[in-house]
Amino acid sequence: MRVLPGSPFPLGATPDARGVNFALFSEHATRVELCLFDAPDAAIAARSVALEARTGDVWHAHLEGLRVGQLYGYRVDGPWTPAAGARFNRAKLLVDPYARAIAGPAPWNAALSGIDPAHPERPDPRDSAAFVPKALVVDPTFDWGDDRPPRTPWSRTVLYECHVKGMTQRHLAVPASLRGRYLGLAAPPLIEHWQRLGVTAIELLPVHHHAVDAHLASLGLPNYWGYMTLGFFAPDARYASGCLGEQVREFKQMVRELHRAGLEVILDVVYNHTPEGGADGATYSLRGIDNEAYYRLKPEQRAEYWDVTGCGNTLDTSHPRVLQLVLDSLRYWVAEMHVDGFRFDLAAALARDPTEFQSVGRFFEIVRQDPVLAPVKLVAEPWDVGPGGYQLGRFPAGWAEWNDRFRDTARRYWRGDDGQIAQLASRLAGSSDVFDASRGPLASINYVVSHDGMTLRDLVSYASKHNEANGEGGRDGPTDESCNWGVEGPSRDRRVRKRRERARRNLLAMLVLSQGVPMLAHGDELGRTQRGNNNAYCHDSELTWIDWNLGEEDRDFLEFARALLAIRRENAVFRRRRFFRGEDADPEFDDVTWLRPDGSVTGGDAWQNPERRSLGMLIAAASAEPADEQGQPQRSETVLLLLNAHTVARSFSLPQPPKPGRWQEVLNTACTTRRSAISGRIRLAPFSLVLLAWREGG
Repeated sequence: MRVLPGSPFPLGATPDARGVNFALFSEHATRVELCLFDAPDAAIAARSVALEARTGDVWHAHLEGLRVGQLYGYRVDGPWTPAAGARFNRAKLLVDPYARAIAGPAPWNAALSGIDPAHPERPDPRDSAAFVPKALVVDPTFDWGDDRPPRTPWSRTVLYECHVKGMTQRHLAVPASLRGRYLGLAAPPLIEHWQRLGVTAIELLPVHHHAVDAHLASLGLPNYWGYMTLGFFAPDARYASGCLGEQVREFKQMVRELHRAGLEVILDVVYNHTPEGGADGATYSLRGIDNEAYYRLKPEQRAEYWDVTGCGNTLDTSHPRVLQLVLDSLRYWVAEMHVDGFRFDLAAALARDPTEFQSVGRFFEIVRQDPVLAPVKLVAEPWDVGPGGYQLGRFPAGWAEWNDRFRDTARRYWRGDDGQIAQLASRLAGSSDVFDASRGPLASINYVVSHDGMTLRDLVSYASKHNEANGEGGRDGPTDESCNWGVEGPSRDRRVRKRRERARRNLLAMLVLSQGVPMLAHGDELGRTQRGNNNAYCHDSELTWIDWNLGEEDRDFLEFARALLAIRRENAVFRRRRFFRGEDADPEFDDVTWLRPDGSVTGGDAWQNPERRSLGMLIAAASAEPADEQGQPQRSETVLLLLNAHTVARSFSLPQPPKPGRWQEVLNTACTTRRSAISGRIRLAPFSLVLLAWREGG
């Protein structure tokens, strides 16, 4: 094997016909050593090579004769001066930030510690090589065939948040060898389920290779969700067949099959922090490569981290090389792995430049102008935990945002809270009080339930969280605004079960029939439960895996969900690209009209009545755009959405268009039968939602 200077570009390990080029950024290192290993758990390198060539702040070498499949890591020398931000420690093997694959899990071991526990002012002297997963040189070639991104317009998008393993681990129609794996998601039973349900994009919880932190390791629990990214380019090996490097090929195969079915793939990505924690945390990669470049440090005390993520550290995307790491990773997943978009965890942290949130900052400007990234779907979790971190509505054009105000309003209204009627109307109409008119309602990702909180079934079955199994005395997890409708947890009481079923239908119907982009959490259409645990990030068990053995009640709810999404798909009035203007759409109606139960138009003080819990929303057919973003014609019809969150029934007086016809009941969350011709008045059961459509004719 001959060592040549090689090239500083591209970063990472790049195979070619003669060997492999290695390039690593470190601005403040004094020496970089490449370590080659024969096995993922090897404690001693088979060979070490100093990267003698340095171009600017990139260390590089080309190793002739090296091949795909080689395992490697780095040791980086430099000063140990935490007060100045430097934490180099040659005793620690380091993972390449640009590794395309990582071999093996990343369990916690005390040897990963960056500081000596007996002498915190000193670096930890223990060698970590046996406990650090090794980077892997991979073959990038893959037969994509005629793969093309579905490019589903936002107006027709229905997101489905999903965990790779939890979705398929208990699905008996999926081959046992594929359950819990990337290829299990591409199995025909899953594709058929999503197509019949009516979702268009699968949003995967983190699939970047992750590590387990010391806290969970001490409890003997896994990091099931995976929000501790170790490799920003590396698909997590735990969802692959087990062969070295197969995670890359199998991920690509999954994407190709989902694309053939017309399904987009969105990745939940974590570029705001790493698993290295705070000053007393682990040294896996970035801390040992160049701590003061990669992380935000407190200016007045650079031994401490400026943490706006709650995880001990924050990536410093105001540094050009860190920003490059994030952007290179995003481009790789689009160009090489063919994903269709990203949901950014704690996205506000990415846009701090240097510490304040900048809605016109460098990160946004670069993404907007990038020919690879600009066309894909970009979704922000629009907050972090730092000062001024809540930024809902402030992201730029081209971005959509998780709208937690929709979640909170839906939960409060259908729980029966007072004073929700004005908020309810805003959420139904697309949250124009939150998002700028130039962005429109499709900037709002509406959701009632996500991975972070209770499942939909649990939301109507528990009045409080039950997180005792997490090992934190039940203190962890959000405070969900839930309601058990009579008794805590499972119940055989027919009346309780009926109220809960109606509550589930109300929440899902409001989600699907509101303006904006709906997002479902996996298994909610199947009645998934976590037994009241609303923070199940640390459970890889039947608690978090979907049970596909459905009872009659859950089969009925699944059919309800399918019918509901079909209503949205077939009527363009639910998929507007612009906000309502409250003005004439045609000679009969304004684009939207808000009605009281007596048929009069809502206005003035009526919006502020704290005891009011009923509302009618009339949407004119002519308010819909005649064609979608791709120029495809759209069908629309006038609808009347009626909502009643009172404990008693309410009668609504119905408007009568001048054209001959009848109101026909399309949906009723309190009843399975449908009334085909209605005029005059209609009665809504307590806590129910009804959708009527105006059908012209004699």
